[in-house]
Amino acid sequence: MSPSDEVDDLLTKAGANWRASQPSPPEPDLSRIVPTKKARPWGVPAKKARRWVVPALAAASVAAIATAALIVLPDKHQHSVAQGKQSATQGGAPTSLGAIAGGRKHPLQVRIGDRVQVDGQVVAAPGKPVVYCFPVVTSLPAIVGQGPQPAKCEQGAELPVTGVDVDRLSDLSTVQGVKAGFAHLEGIWGGDKFTVDKQGPVVRAADPGPKVPCAAPPGGWKPGYSDDLVTPAVAAFVDGRPNQLQELSFGSPTALPAGGGTPGGPSVLIIGVAHGDLAQIRQLLTPLVKGNLCVTRVKLSKTEVDKLRDQVGAIPPSVLRPLSYGGSVGNHPINITLRILDDKAVTALEPLGFDNLTITPIVRPVN
Repeated sequence: MSPSDEVDDLLTKAGANWRASQPSPPEPDLSRIVPTKKARPWGVPAKKARRWVVPALAAASVAAIATAALIVLPDKHQHSVAQGKQSATQGGAPTSLGAIAGGRKHPLQVRIGDRVQVDGQVVAAPGKPVVYCFPVVTSLPAIVGQGPQPAKCEQGAELPVTGVDVDRLSDLSTVQGVKAGFAHLEGIWGGDKFTVDKQGPVVRAADPGPKVPCAAPPGGWKPGYSDDLVTPAVAAFVDGRPNQLQELSFGSPTALPAGGGTPGGPSVLIIGVAHGDLAQIRQLLTPLVKGNLCVTRVKLSKTEVDKLRDQVGAIPPSVLRPLSYGGSVGNHPINITLRILDDKAVTALEPLGFDNLTITPIVRPVN
């Protein structure tokens, strides 16, 4: 197994584990990837899609390599995961920012003294401050045969919290005197500490499921999943027009079942057109796709998305404090998960255009 495969496995496992304790992502823009008839996990693209990026709360998974928030970047051989817009209350960039109170430039911006909230794991070790753990992926495998180990945050991922009632944490466990559990916490932001005055179970927002930005054709969408929508001809068509089109993605017009999981509706191949004649692109693609096809207008081409992603990568980690970032699809195609959207992060990201970004901070304001 190659190092990149090991990292992929770590990211996948960490995302699945963290999802269980985190809010579901809000409504996507173009689509969220749906699995095929081979029952791939939610959020995994079809085999014939060619790129993959680390999403921000993709299926609510947030990942970073342990220590110093090392960013995992997509390369030209990886798969693409469709991500879309998220509401301001849940972490995503709004369609239009408009006027924001308090002189702030983004509704998720946080300053010292603001009331904020987090969801996730809390660890209380004897003789040490209680801490909230920012979600990260450790590169060290569990040691077989040692039995349960005490919980701890990865190095640099601790946020000191005061006012937490440790005995009220959900899924509370105690190993070697270290207590750990999960909670939704609200309180006052103090820079690098958090004074909690409200505590409860982790908040899980309802997931409306994926949407397709095209009206159903006459007779409706063809039922079922399909591994065959992305033929070599379709792949070549899209790959040959990176200055016009976005990445391929899949969506479904059917919402997720209650509690999440796999939708039972049809899969639709979605192709975003940033530049060029939409009707002409659709006419050229229709005979190449033997299934459901949605050709829709988007703001940015793959080339433009890649350029913006590289600009995010050039921002010093000490300024942005990111957990993950990458390019995706839709009208907010740069996905950034970070610890907090403070003044420094806002100043660094503003030149990229907030309407191009899906920003998901872990520490977010209480509205």
